[in-house]
Amino acid sequence: MSSEKVTNLSKDTCDTFCYDEEKVTRIRAKIDQVSGVEMIFKALSDATRLKIAYALTLEKELCVCDVANIIGATTATASHHLRLLRNMGLARYRKEGKMVFYSLEDDHVRQLVSIAMIHEQEGIRHGR
Repeated sequence: MSSEKVTNLSKDTCDTFCYDEEKVTRIRAKIDQVSGVEMIFKALSDATRLKIAYALTLEKELCVCDVANIIGATTATASHHLRLLRNMGLARYRKEGKMVFYSLEDDHVRQLVSIAMIHEQEGIRHGR
């Protein structure tokens, strides 16, 4: 381990700077694998899109008009957000006559949203 004494007044950091060279080297070799993943979180960081994604975890499929009414927006606004979710690979659509139905792209997206909801609910119960 490499180490160097650093004076620090903060209690949420190490008082001594040191690191495990083997761990750092191993993880650094893999760290670029996160490239692109931030776009998933960026898409879901918008409250409206997160509400839409959550609604799509509650129902397998919703039409644009349903989504618009659920989020209290126009069909143009709902369509815009749904299109962005689709372009980000988080949702898919199918057209049936004049109706357009959206669903989540796969179970991974459903799990991501569901786990985030569970995490938030647990935080509320623990006083966060």
